[in-house]
Amino acid sequence: MYPLRILITEDDHVSALLLKKALERNNHQIIGISDSGEKALEILEKNQADLVMMDINLSGELDGIKTTEIINEKYDIPVVYLSASSDSETLTKVVGTNPSAYVIKPFNIRELNMVIELAIFKDRKEKELQKLNNELEEKVRQRTKDLHEANKELTRALEKEREIGELKSRIVLNVSHGFKTPLTSILSSAQLLQVYADKDHPFKAKIAKHANKIESSVRSLNGLLTSVLFFGKADANKIDYNPKKMYLSSFFQEIVDVVKAGAENDVKIVLKTEKIPRSMVTDVDLMYQVFENLLSNAVKYSKDGQVVDFNVWSEGGYIQAKIKDSGIGIPKAEQDQLFDRFFRAKNVGIIEGSGLGLSIVKKCVEVLKGDISFVSDAGKGTTFHVKVPINRE
Repeated sequence: MYPLRILITEDDHVSALLLKKALERNNHQIIGISDSGEKALEILEKNQADLVMMDINLSGELDGIKTTEIINEKYDIPVVYLSASSDSETLTKVVGTNPSAYVIKPFNIRELNMVIELAIFKDRKEKELQKLNNELEEKVRQRTKDLHEANKELTRALEKEREIGELKSRIVLNVSHGFKTPLTSILSSAQLLQVYADKDHPFKAKIAKHANKIESSVRSLNGLLTSVLFFGKADANKIDYNPKKMYLSSFFQEIVDVVKAGAENDVKIVLKTEKIPRSMVTDVDLMYQVFENLLSNAVKYSKDGQVVDFNVWSEGGYIQAKIKDSGIGIPKAEQDQLFDRFFRAKNVGIIEGSGLGLSIVKKCVEVLKGDISFVSDAGKGTTFHVKVPINRE
């Protein structure tokens, strides 16, 4: 063990000299010998010590325990107690001051050296631990400060994002509504052209052809704007559930009739309804969006002469429907993107579409508290399965 600067505090002069001799034999430096707590504190005030050997019973007003408490508070020096007593009361008092070690008198040199070495080791480890604790506390304080700043920055960013989102929604809604009026006028004019084309006119065929093109384009654009408006409301969390009584058989037949009327290819739709209630209370507009979009897609992506099966039934408290086509299908690698906005599979070719229909379907099904799933193979067709609760909670 390396040499230490040691203060001996012992009121028995003979014991103090014997202890001094034993310590010096191990190359330790004795910076002083005191017989009272007061004198020990005076010596420490003027001299630096590595260790204090402290007798418990001292002359003067300060005993060894009170003196050790002051040393712990002012100097943070390891203290080794010296005592001829080892009774439980004395040990209890000693433990309360967290001593570095305890030696019973009379002591032998070997025991003394071991106790001193233990005291120094304990003190060093406690100081290292305290240093680590201080560093950890500082890191925690710094991390807490950084986290607080990051939270403030995140809050500002979220607030900015919310403001941008609201602005985007307002722009989408305003622009979309702004398009609605001129589109209505264009559509009316196209329909008037068709009326005039029914009369004798040298350009009757051309007028009818271009009027049909105008009307078709306007209806497509109008549908796109309706989709954009829908997502404007969805992003602003303004899609409300407005339940009304609806008659199921007539509802599904109406969807089939509408899709057939707008179809541009020769595809047969086979509607089968079985075991469905006569009526139910739900949001008719959301239901229409779901089934009109799914059935329109099934027809649009099928070839002339193919059949689309539209089966509807009730089971387990749900209205359930399967829409099955034998059209182009969806490539496996792209199926996880099917309900994403503006997504269109690579195999759609020149078939027109906005890529919004199925994302609208998904959102509507969520608002209806229902479920939608599908199976598909490229070139073999797609089957959608929809479940909507008959009694929505």
